[in-house]
Amino acid sequence: MQAAQQVPGSAAITTRITDNVHCQVAGLAVATIGWILTVSSTGFTEWRVWYMESTSPPGLSCVGMWRVCIYHRESYSSEIKLCHPYTYQDTFLPLDIRVAQHLLLGAIILGLLGKTLIIFALWTLNTGVPRGGVTYKLFVGSGILHMTAGFCISAAVAWNYYSITRMQGIAFPPSFQIPYKPDTQEIGSAVLLAALAALLMLLKDYEIPGQRFEEDFDIGGAMKSTLAASAE
Repeated sequence: MQAAQQVPGSAAITTRITDNVHCQVAGLAVATIGWILTVSSTGFTEWRVWYMESTSPPGLSCVGMWRVCIYHRESYSSEIKLCHPYTYQDTFLPLDIRVAQHLLLGAIILGLLGKTLIIFALWTLNTGVPRGGVTYKLFVGSGILHMTAGFCISAAVAWNYYSITRMQGIAFPPSFQIPYKPDTQEIGSAVLLAALAALLMLLKDYEIPGQRFEEDFDIGGAMKSTLAASAE
């Protein structure tokens, strides 16, 4: 049995592959945090905060993508909270909320698919499958899905912000006992979470490996085969 010889350039290629893998693991962590923030912000009601001082009694409403919650203070020590859910079929919802519902749900699905692709790509690296082209395409596909999810969230955030700055109202049903427009309104904490989620999703796109990664991994696979053959 002959001793295995070091293939020229193998150390540099192995180092580059290892660095790319570390970047992808970091990207997976960033994308996971962004996905969790997306799910959380979608369920929160604080997308628009309405202050209703001219109603009786005065109160505050938090308008979310799937429900609106009304807060009325009875005294200094007690507060009443009443929430009304709504769905796609509710025709009173304005276009921006209806579109944002689809955008956010689409972003959640795209983010989940993107994380699945990158996990599978890392699995192929861990098992030593010498298919750089397949692995590279998985990483690129994951980046594209996360980038698209980031744009979907950004669009929902931007349209919501536009509606607030334009003081646009919502014709809630009379049973909700919410006026068409509040006295004042502002963005809520859910918007900030969604904006951060969009940023993290878009940052994940910068973790897509370059074409050299594909070439390195193909060469690395060939080197493994050469070393294994020379060791026999």
